Amino acid sequence: MIDRSHGLSLTGQAKLMRISRGSIYYRRKPPCNDQVQLMHNMDALHAAHPFAGARMLRGLLRRQGHCVGRRHVRTLMRRMCIAALYCKPRTSARHPQHKIYPYLLRSKTVTYANQVWAMDITYVRMHKGWLYLCAVVDWYSRKVLAWRLSNTMDVEFCMDAVQEAITHWGTPAIFNTDQGSQFTSDSFTAQLKRHGIRIRIRIRIRISMDGKGAWRDNVFVERLWRSIKYEEIYLKAYESVRTARCGVGQYLEFYNSKLPHQAHKQSTPDEAYFSALPFAP
Repeated sequence: MIDRSHGLSLTGQAKLMRISRGSIYYRRKPPCNDQVQLMHNMDALHAAHPFAGARMLRGLLRRQGHCVGRRHVRTLMRRMCIAALYCKPRTSARHPQHKIYPYLLRSKTVTYANQVWAMDITYVRMHKGWLYLCAVVDWYSRKVLAWRLSNTMDVEFCMDAVQEAITHWGTPAIFNTDQGSQFTSDSFTAQLKRHGIRIRIRIRIRISMDGKGAWRDNVFVERLWRSIKYEEIYLKAYESVRTARCGVGQYLEFYNSKLPHQAHKQSTPDEAYFSALPFAP
């Protein structure tokens, strides 16, 4: 937006754009190695002890040799989108002006594929820096229908994953997320509402959202995050986004097609999904 070669001064351009003049000269600094290593250690501790809050993580980090305070740990937890898994108010960073939908899965029995889809976002550690991973999961079969990696927490990469899932696998009866601002945004919910036409019969996707502090409402996706971190991400130090995308893609292909799941008598998520489609012969 700012053209440094333009005849108009930078001060004048900033005034026309109604932005701070200081923001023109700001250059984002990459995180230092100590900060990246601290976040990696926090991510590993959170996966091993998901009930640990900022105070407990501070104590665990200090035992590892990190000189860090509770407030700094809390700030990094927000940046990494992680929270202690216990009932407490305001666990989701939702937008105050966005509509919140009720939770529709309480006491509901899920008996076939494409009945319920769930979606969430998690933090992915790299050798230098971090990425964010979102995935759409079929609730019944645990199959990962679509996923995306991004270096920002915007809504676009979530919408791309949803579009891919709907294009390849149809539409679910219920789509469940948490109350994060990406999922409560008008653009995301509008995308779900405009899909669902099947053979002249309009089947609307019912939107469901987890309750405040109710981490168990989306426990199947949380379980997927634990698997992929312990079995893929923590074993490697990705050097680039391309390497991370290849590694995550290979693991999810293995997870869907070859990894037996106890919930389906050792069937893979692919086998459970295709055998439980509502119109399967």
